[in-house]
Amino acid sequence: MGEQAPDGGRKPAKAARTAAAGKGPAEETAAPGKTAAKKTAAAKAPAKKKPTAGKAPVKKTARAEKTPAEKPAAKKTPAKKPAANAASAEKPAAEKTAAKKTPAKKSAVKKAPAKKSAVKKAAPARKAVAEAAPAAAVAPPGGESHAALVRRARRIDRELAEVYPYAHPELDFENPFQLVVATVLSAQTTDLRVNQTTPALFAKYPTPEDLAAAVPEEVEEILRPTGFFRAKTKSVIGLSKALAEEFGGEVPGRLEDLVKLPGVGRKTAFVVLGNAFGRPGITVDTHFQRLVRRWQWTAETEPDKIEAAVGALFPKSDWTMLSHHVIFHGRRICHARKPACGACPIAPLCPAYGEGETDPEKAKKLLKYEKGGFPGQRLNPPQSYLDAGGRPAPPAAAG
Repeated sequence: MGEQAPDGGRKPAKAARTAAAGKGPAEETAAPGKTAAKKTAAAKAPAKKKPTAGKAPVKKTARAEKTPAEKPAAKKTPAKKPAANAASAEKPAAEKTAAKKTPAKKSAVKKAPAKKSAVKKAAPARKAVAEAAPAAAVAPPGGESHAALVRRARRIDRELAEVYPYAHPELDFENPFQLVVATVLSAQTTDLRVNQTTPALFAKYPTPEDLAAAVPEEVEEILRPTGFFRAKTKSVIGLSKALAEEFGGEVPGRLEDLVKLPGVGRKTAFVVLGNAFGRPGITVDTHFQRLVRRWQWTAETEPDKIEAAVGALFPKSDWTMLSHHVIFHGRRICHARKPACGACPIAPLCPAYGEGETDPEKAKKLLKYEKGGFPGQRLNPPQSYLDAGGRPAPPAAAG
């Protein structure tokens, strides 16, 4: 059937259908356009919100936090959702912040090697100081601090000075030449044996020139009681020749000159310098080495290193008398095999107390020389020694 025309007539049905078909596609074409526009807007909306996603949840969270206070009756589900969104937004923000801080920590860790390198650069300077003063660089044994070690060592020396106020070199001599020869002969024997031998030697050869021109066999016969007499004969004749030819028959007063003489080492040189010239020096003999290790002043075993280590604990002016105090104590009380610990005046300061006899009565029987009521080692000791109750040693012929 056809539709009625405006003029009262009817359009053919075919025309009406065509018109309807024409409008339909137009409307359908527009509808999809609008739908695409809406979808595009919807797609753009999240893109615009993304940059402000961090801020938007914070504002909503603030409103959500205010809403319960202002309107407690209103319980809206959307109010909880922003809170959840805010929490989820805060977590990434926190994670991002942590992520930003993490590199800062890493950079701090990376800066640490710079400090280590600074320490490494400073190390050579410390090493140079240690080489200049090796004794100060060496750590004290037993975990004792260096300051405590210095205090204890100096207190021991003060105590020994009160016990042995008459301490002296225990070799008989009248001049530097006799002292240097006697010291060379004292190797591997006692001072007493040397003191009993040198009177005959110096009576026959009183000067370096006389001993330099001596017949070796005759000198050997005199020195036989001291042991190693052939080697000692060679040394005393050789040093006498050096004194006569290089130093005008006089014993030099310098360490570097003394150690050039045959048979003269640092120990002998310091004995001569300290007792014939009044120049400080540490005499590291067997007694000295034994005691300073027992007292834990040092753990060194070589004489030169012991000398440096102990010298760092005392002022230089104390070195000569310190040597006498320690050697006197080693010969009289602190013996090598069985120390008289029970009769030792410095027992409270000694880390090695108990190595020897601790019973006082038994310990007294171990004392030697004047401490045990016996003669000393010198035939002609100083007057101060005699005043303190010491007794001179007997001559060789009196034995």
